[in-house]
Amino acid sequence: MDKVQRAPSGSEHVEAFIARWQGREGGQERANYALFLSELCDVIGVPRPDPAGATTELNDYVLERVVREPIGDETHTHRRIDLYRRGAFILEAKQSRQVGGSKEVAGAAAVKEPAPRGRRGAERAWDVLMLNARRQAEGYARSLPADHPWPPFILVCDVGNVIEVFADFSGQGRNYSQFPDRQGFRVYLEDLRRQEVRERLGAIWLDPFSLDPARQSSRVTREVARRLAAVSRTLEGQHEPEEVAMFLMRCLFTMFAEDVELLPERSFRDLLARCEADPKKLGPLVGQLWEAMDAGGFAYGIEATVRRFNGEFFKRRGVLPLGSEEIRNLREAAEANWREVEPAIFGTLLEQTLSDRERAKLGAHYTPRAYVERLVVATVIELLRAEWATVLSTAERQKVEGRDKDAIATVRAFHDRLCAVRILDPACGTGNFLYVALELVKRLEGEVLEALADLGGQEALSGLEGSTVDPHQFLGLELNPRAAAIAELVLWIGYLQ
Repeated sequence: MDKVQRAPSGSEHVEAFIARWQGREGGQERANYALFLSELCDVIGVPRPDPAGATTELNDYVLERVVREPIGDETHTHRRIDLYRRGAFILEAKQSRQVGGSKEVAGAAAVKEPAPRGRRGAERAWDVLMLNARRQAEGYARSLPADHPWPPFILVCDVGNVIEVFADFSGQGRNYSQFPDRQGFRVYLEDLRRQEVRERLGAIWLDPFSLDPARQSSRVTREVARRLAAVSRTLEGQHEPEEVAMFLMRCLFTMFAEDVELLPERSFRDLLARCEADPKKLGPLVGQLWEAMDAGGFAYGIEATVRRFNGEFFKRRGVLPLGSEEIRNLREAAEANWREVEPAIFGTLLEQTLSDRERAKLGAHYTPRAYVERLVVATVIELLRAEWATVLSTAERQKVEGRDKDAIATVRAFHDRLCAVRILDPACGTGNFLYVALELVKRLEGEVLEALADLGGQEALSGLEGSTVDPHQFLGLELNPRAAAIAELVLWIGYLQ
């Protein structure tokens, strides 16, 4: 009697999957991708695709999902999405051809010393197949039926090697960018050993919007705002609204500076804990810390030398008296992950200090992130991405022609262009439009830098250390000097995040 083989579980299952697929190349894409993706579903703990039905409208999670793609003159052709899950993702699969083989694609040659397939390496190849697959997937997204929402994710899979992840949570499908960032958007087979990577892929399948950074940011920001509101209510009627707002914003920025390591780790939180036990210490210790942050020097409250913080933010550094309960609220707000706090909270604080008359005169109003992003994408990002698509096409042609140096020069010139572009908001308020524009342009810059690394390795990135998209390119006009100061602060916080 044949022995019954025990099905691998947990880490054994992951290792078996990696061993089975790692290093395969040159096979038939159609013969391999469906099996690979089905087994991947098992590894990340999600259901396998459903059987496809004859009625296309019901095929919401299937392989080979048919879409009608317009080809001009009101005619259409039928194309097939390799793997589709409605409201979640479109996946296009490719399988790399063997280098030197009959099916090798021009311009997709390997680098001199590539890492083993399915593993991370410092050197990467310029992969025309993956670029084409991403374009196909975005084209399929545009061809979905009108009642299907734009999928928040585009996945591009090189079977047995890597999955590239791109996201656009806006519901517009106009700005798919590397997710979660330039360092992590490529998921190699070896990355599946990490539980957080498997969970992230599982969420893309089952709950994609749970990965929207804006949702996490909103949750953290609401909790911080709740605690600040409690402090603000205590101070109302005792001090001028502007004085309260500026005091709280200095506290917030100090919390943020601690989380991004501009101040020693937990230094401000520990200071607040000591003041919670003895509220009389708050004024002298925090006031002297802000004095040191303004000029640079030794801060006795945190027992460390701090760098000088440029700008006018700490020129006025009055510390309002608080009781133990209010200081506890500040300390607990400081415990939040300030890398995830929406900088727009600063604008909300300012708005609370304006009278109805001032607010109407200045147009001060907090606009939700989703609305701002739609405007930024339409007026800024679509134009830059159109230029970037042209640059990529030129670089591809130059690569195919064997003009590697010219291809690198073409992409570097676009990077120079990104670092020189100027964006103006003529009524910037507290800087929400500029902050979102900065974030989205930085995401595009990440793609440009990744293309340079793919074209020429780390050598292609040399000389770019002092050249990057930064807040100096984002300009605003504003009547209210308080709002203008906050807009500058919001931009720098967003940049450091």
